[in-house]
Amino acid sequence: MSDALAVVMLGVARGHEPRLARFLGIPHRFVGEAAQRQAVDAVISLKFGAAEARSYAPRLLQLPGAGADAVDFASVPPQCTVCNVFEHEVPIAEYGMAAILAHAIGYLPMVRDFSGPAFAQQYAARRPHAEVRGKTLGLVGFGHIGRELARRARAFGMQVQAVTRSGHAADADRSYTPEHLCDMLRTADFVFIACPLTEETRHLIGAAELAVMKPTAVIINVSRGPILEEEALYRALAERRIGGATLDVWYQYPTPTVPGATPSRFPFEQLPNVHCTPHSSGWTEEMFDRRFALIADNLTRLREGRPLLNVIHPARSDQSDH
Repeated sequence: MSDALAVVMLGVARGHEPRLARFLGIPHRFVGEAAQRQAVDAVISLKFGAAEARSYAPRLLQLPGAGADAVDFASVPPQCTVCNVFEHEVPIAEYGMAAILAHAIGYLPMVRDFSGPAFAQQYAARRPHAEVRGKTLGLVGFGHIGRELARRARAFGMQVQAVTRSGHAADADRSYTPEHLCDMLRTADFVFIACPLTEETRHLIGAAELAVMKPTAVIINVSRGPILEEEALYRALAERRIGGATLDVWYQYPTPTVPGATPSRFPFEQLPNVHCTPHSSGWTEEMFDRRFALIADNLTRLREGRPLLNVIHPARSDQSDH
């Protein structure tokens, strides 16, 4: 096997060629973007549709993340296997606990507003803040991220409830099927969205679901924006019908045709009860290294003809379950 593995990296994967090369112990070459269809061994990209299919005919489409909502599986060549990768659950779970604590304690406003000259007045005007012990965390989804956050929440003395497709979550205090989502929403102090975006989960939480939540409840979304219906969420937050939100994922993103896209049609960032971040909850150097080490392993397996890891869409010419 002397031929170098041909790999093209697109979208958010572009620029990580040196990182991937550190973990690759096999002959390989990185291919630039193509103007016409060419055969490559692997495409590393979160997005694959008709345009990419016109340019590449890979044996492996390796997603550099977990979500496959930007893949048009009808456009994936029949000989191509699609795999994903996780490794983001630790930083996102840490982010989730930071968001829960930030809303409960109000630490950052206390730091921001502290004044030496006004200390006497501030000391006299102190108001109690909340504790998270005894509060209920409601998880929508109980995969890699949900389980990591549940472990941390339980260490803080929180009760954990989860909504899963099966209605079973072994490490949760109580679990529900999606049909009973509102039962969980009624009791949760913090609602954490950690499910993938699919046709079933798009607008999973809209006006009716938000209406059953506690007026003090906080919703945290690290998954995909459209799982929460955009206008309904904004209205519920602006009118203080729920307590607050932390939003790390959005409804609009920059594209080559709209490079200056804003994150939403509504100014969530102007609401005092909303914490906004730019899709960065899992964005750590350690996460990237773990991901690209696993991607390198899959590329090595591809070259050597061994079973691939994290197969989510097998090649149609080989339907075996790896």
